[in-house]
Amino acid sequence: MQIGQVAERTELSIKTIRHYDEVGLVTPSARSTGGFRLYTESDISRLLVIRRMKPLGFTLEEMKKLLDSLEILADDASDASSRTAATEFIADCHTRAEDSCQHLRMQLEYAEELTALLADHARRP
Repeated sequence: MQIGQVAERTELSIKTIRHYDEVGLVTPSARSTGGFRLYTESDISRLLVIRRMKPLGFTLEEMKKLLDSLEILADDASDASSRTAATEFIADCHTRAEDSCQHLRMQLEYAEELTALLADHARRP
């Protein structure tokens, strides 16, 4: 798939996808004869992991490490120590993601309370 199609599927901007390529998070699997980036389903899966991590406050370095950890666990040839380190990092990310989700839920609750308050006042003449 070309980058425009990937942008539509992932709901990421073309600029963002190019940036992730430039910083080494998601390198396109191939290039067309014209030099266009070509992405596979696996590349799209990586982009979706990043998209999910971004609102939770993970850094680009942490995103890269998580993607690498997921690849290590998916590779049956990975050695035991690499698998252990990957599992531990994923567990840490899971804990952070849960904490971030809880924080976001609280912020959403506050925003909804304010919206309701404003709606009450907006209806008054």
